[in-house]
Amino acid sequence: MSSLSPNGQQRSRFSWQNFRQRLAERPLPKTEESLLLRVLTQAMVIVGIIATDVAAETQMSAWAVPLTILAGYWSWTHRHKHNIATKFMIAMGMLVALGAFLLNLREQLNDTRLVLAELLIQLQVLHSFHMPRRQDLGYSMVIGLILIGVASTLSQTTIFGLFLLLFLAIALPVLVLDYRSRLDLVGRAYKAPFKRVGLSWKRLGLFFGLILGLGLTLFMVMPRIPGYQLRSFPVSGQINQGFQNNQQIINPGYMRQGNSVGGSDGEAQQGRGTGPGEMDQNQYYGFNTRMNQNLRGAMKPRIVMRVRSQAEGFWRVMAFDKYLGQGWELSRNDQTKTVLRPAWSYQFFLPVPITLSKKKEVIQTYTMVAELPNVIPALTYPRELFFPTPQVALDIEGSLRSPLGLSEGLTYTVISSVPYRDRSRLQQAPTTYTDKIQQIYMDVPTEIRDKVRKQTEALLATSEKPITNAYEKALFLAQALKQRYTIQPELPYLNPKEDLVEAFLFKYQGGYPDHFSTALTIMLRSIGIPARLVAGFAPGEFNPFTGLYEVRNTDAYAMTEVYFPKFGWFAFDPIPGHELIPPSIEEDQTFSVLQQFWKWVAGWLPSPVSNFLGQVFGRLFSWVGAGIAWIVGLFQQGWFGLFILLMLSTGTAFAGWLLWRVWKGWRYQWWLASLSPMERLYRQMVDWLNTQGFRKRSTQTPFEYVAQARATQPTYQADLIEQISQAYVQWRYGGKPANVSEVKHALRELKKRPSKRP
Repeated sequence: MSSLSPNGQQRSRFSWQNFRQRLAERPLPKTEESLLLRVLTQAMVIVGIIATDVAAETQMSAWAVPLTILAGYWSWTHRHKHNIATKFMIAMGMLVALGAFLLNLREQLNDTRLVLAELLIQLQVLHSFHMPRRQDLGYSMVIGLILIGVASTLSQTTIFGLFLLLFLAIALPVLVLDYRSRLDLVGRAYKAPFKRVGLSWKRLGLFFGLILGLGLTLFMVMPRIPGYQLRSFPVSGQINQGFQNNQQIINPGYMRQGNSVGGSDGEAQQGRGTGPGEMDQNQYYGFNTRMNQNLRGAMKPRIVMRVRSQAEGFWRVMAFDKYLGQGWELSRNDQTKTVLRPAWSYQFFLPVPITLSKKKEVIQTYTMVAELPNVIPALTYPRELFFPTPQVALDIEGSLRSPLGLSEGLTYTVISSVPYRDRSRLQQAPTTYTDKIQQIYMDVPTEIRDKVRKQTEALLATSEKPITNAYEKALFLAQALKQRYTIQPELPYLNPKEDLVEAFLFKYQGGYPDHFSTALTIMLRSIGIPARLVAGFAPGEFNPFTGLYEVRNTDAYAMTEVYFPKFGWFAFDPIPGHELIPPSIEEDQTFSVLQQFWKWVAGWLPSPVSNFLGQVFGRLFSWVGAGIAWIVGLFQQGWFGLFILLMLSTGTAFAGWLLWRVWKGWRYQWWLASLSPMERLYRQMVDWLNTQGFRKRSTQTPFEYVAQARATQPTYQADLIEQISQAYVQWRYGGKPANVSEVKHALRELKKRPSKRP
C-alpha cells in the first residue's frame, strides 16, 4: 500500500512528467554527419587495439574489435537521439571496468602498461556506443594514438612497424576530415563520393611519404640515451614457487618429463662431463653443473630471448672451476645460497665483490622467447634483480638460478655493476694469489701439466718483446690460439682416457669453438695465472627498429675469465672469428642506428674516403655521446643534479637567446648595407617606428602611411615622417636625387623624440 497521499502521488507524477518533458525539449548536441570520418576514426582505434594485442601477445582483439564495430554502427544510427538508457549503461560499465582494473593492478604493480591499456580499450569500447559529436570522435582519436604508443613500448618485433604505417595512413585523412568538420565544410558528405569529401589522395600520398621520410631520419639520428629514467622495471606477474633444491639446474636439453635424455647412459654422456654423445638441437649443452665437451653435433638456430640493454655485452650464465679432462664441473655447487626478496617488491639485492675497478651501472631487461634452463642470464656483477619468484639462488661463481625453468614469455630486469676494462691498470695488477685461488683456479691434471706448460711458454717465446705481466700473456695466448689453431667441425670423439686440451694442442691442432676457450684456460693455469671457463650468450643481433638484441641458441658459447687481484675477473675470447675482447660498456651505443646506417653507406665508398669520414664522425659521435651521458648522469644525483641541470638549461637558453639577437642584428645590418642610401634610410625609419608601436602594414603606400601618422602621431614627428617619406617617393618613383645628409638629419631628430602609441 502506498504511503503517499493522492495529492503526493499526483505531484510525483507531475514532477516526473515535467522532467521527461524538459529532457525531451532539451536541444540535441550538434552531431557529426561525416560517415567517412566516423569509419576512419574507428579504424584508427581498431589498429591501435590489434597492435597492442600483437605486441603484448594477448587476445583482447577477439572481443574488442567486434564490439567496437557494433558500437560504431549503434552510435551512427542513434546519433539524433538522447540515448539516456545507453548513457546509464555506459556509466555502469565504466564502473565495472574500473573495478577490474584495480584488481588486475594489484597483480602488476611493477609494470602497469598492459593493465592500463586493457582499461583504455574497455573504456573506448563503451565510449563508442555514444559518439554523436565531433568532440567524441576526437576522444577516440586520442585513445587510438595512446594505444599505438603503448604498443610501441611493448613490441619486441619489427611487425609493429607495419601497424605504425597503417595507423599513419589512416590518421592523415582523419586529420583532414576533422579539420574540415571544425570549419563546418563536411556537412552530409557521407552521401557524396569520396572525391567530394575534401580528400586529395595524391596530396595525402605525398604527405605520407614526407612524414615517413622525416620520421625515419629522426629515428636514425636520435640518440639512444643509455638509461631507464624510472626505477620501475618490466617484470612478469608473480610466480609463487620456491626452491626444492637450489643446487639443481633444470636444462630441458638434459631432462624430458623428469627423465634423463637417453636414460642413465644419456645422463652420463651429457650431464656428467665425460663420454661421447650428441648435442641437443635446441639447448646449449654448457648450462648445467657439468659440461661435457665430448659431444658432437650442432643446434638448429632459433631466437631464445630478446634483451633491452643500455650496453652491449656477454650475457653471462654459468662459470666452471674444475677441469675434468673432457669437460668442466662446478665443484662447489653445494655452497649455492638462496636469496629472498620482500613480499611487497620484486627486487632482490645481490652481493657485489669489492674491487678497484671503476664500474658503470647497466640495466638489462630480458624476455624469454623459448624455454631455457633455470640459470638466469645477466651481465657481469648483477647488483639488483627484479624477478617474479620469491626466491633466487646465487652460486659460488656468481651465477643466478631460478626455482623453475625460464619459460616462454618470462620477463625480468637486472641492474649490473659492470667494470671498465682499464688495460694499463690491469697490466700492473699484482701476481700474489691466495691459497684458495691457487688451489681452485690453477689446478691442472698432472698428466698434462708439464706438456701444456712447455707449449704455452713456447708460444709466449714467439713474441717480439718479452711479456712480463699476466694481462698481456692472456691477450697474446688468446690471439695465438686464433691464428695457429683451426675450428674442426668434423672432430672425432675423444677416447675414454684421452684429454681434450692435449688432443686440441698436439693431435688435432684445433677443435670445436668451445674447445679453444678450454685450451686457453688450462694453458693460463699451467703458467700460474688463475682462470676459469664461463658460458653464456653473445650479444645477438641488434634490431634498430625495436631497440632489442635478438639472441639465438646458437649465440651460446664459452670463453675464458682471468682473475686479477684487486680488480676481479675479466674475459678473453680465443675463438676464431670472435673479437679478442668481448663487447662491453666501452662500446658507445648512443647513436647505434646512425652508426649502422653509416657502415652500410661506407661499404659503397672508397676506403680512403670512408676511413677519413669514419674518423670524423666517430669523434663527433663520441663527443655528443659523452655529453648526453653526462647530462643523464645529473638525473641520478637527485635534487642537486636537477638544480645543476636547471641552472645549465637557463644559462644555455639565455646564451642562445643572446646569440640569436646578435646574429639577427648582424644579419639586419648586412641587409641594410646591401641597399641604396635612400632606401636604407627609409627602411630604418619604418623599422624603428615598428619597434615604437607605430607599424606600417605591407599593403600601405608611403603616403597612406603618412596619413596614418598625421592622425595618430604628434605633429612634429608626423612632419619628420612626411619629410623622409616624400624624399623616398621622389627618389624611387620620380627619379629625383635624394639629399641623403638632410634625410639622415631628419631621421636622427625623429629618434630623439620617441613616438607614442595612439
